[in-house]
Amino acid sequence: MNLLRHWFLKIKWHGWQKLNRQELIHYIAQKILDVSETAYLDAKFFVEACEKSGVNITNEMIDNFVELRQKGMPVSKIINARGFWALDFYVTEDVLDPRPDSETLIEAVLEYFSDKNQYLNILDIGTGSGCLLISLLYEYKNAKGTGVDISAKALAVARQNAKGYPAEFFEKDFYSDDFKEGLRTYDVIISNPPYIKTADIEQLDKAVRFYDPLCALDGGFDGLDAYRCLAKEIKPLLKENGLVFFEIGKDQKDDVVSIMEKNGFSFLKSYKDLGKIERILVFKVN
Repeated sequence: MNLLRHWFLKIKWHGWQKLNRQELIHYIAQKILDVSETAYLDAKFFVEACEKSGVNITNEMIDNFVELRQKGMPVSKIINARGFWALDFYVTEDVLDPRPDSETLIEAVLEYFSDKNQYLNILDIGTGSGCLLISLLYEYKNAKGTGVDISAKALAVARQNAKGYPAEFFEKDFYSDDFKEGLRTYDVIISNPPYIKTADIEQLDKAVRFYDPLCALDGGFDGLDAYRCLAKEIKPLLKENGLVFFEIGKDQKDDVVSIMEKNGFSFLKSYKDLGKIERILVFKVN
């Protein structure tokens, strides 16, 4: 008798409570082995999410989880949670899934602003779930943050994640003429803007293509539209000695540096992500 049938019969005759935690994880993982390369990790996250919320797992819940994974929905969007840096964040299909490579931005800011007791004002442009801004506020206890995003639904997610942190959020479009209205000046400006070429969107993994918001992905014909716009907009928002930290896509360093230098910024340093791809660029005003 194979393990899956053994667990099925155990459940049928004795109920879910007779499966121990590890057996339950294995049982669920077996059901998604054909659709996920990380089936056991996926199942573990699902079980942990249920445990944290105090929900008793039912057969219907498992069937729903398996069905959504088969459609390509990432686990984070199924359980509405994703770990990033040192925190857990609430996520929905209205925000980008926080990714480990983006943690490189947090590391870069920490290197340049090593005193965690500094009274920093931080602006996050295209804040999404707020994971970058809130992770920095977690590290800098005396800092204050402002997050802006074009999506009201994304801002609702960010506000939920920011409870207990000194952060404010505004619905703004950085392509709009009134983008800077109501904003102050900042010691740190961070942004993970849309940088995927429009033509490349259809080639993305379906977990991204179908379950991340298009407005947070599509960077225009060459993927650089957001950087061109931000390079013209953000200088008045930066304090003297303030710094800009941009996340970029693969092989975009030279183009983004050129765009920023043409708009009065100096390039300071680049940081590589976990895959050794240049991911974060740092700039100051000339």
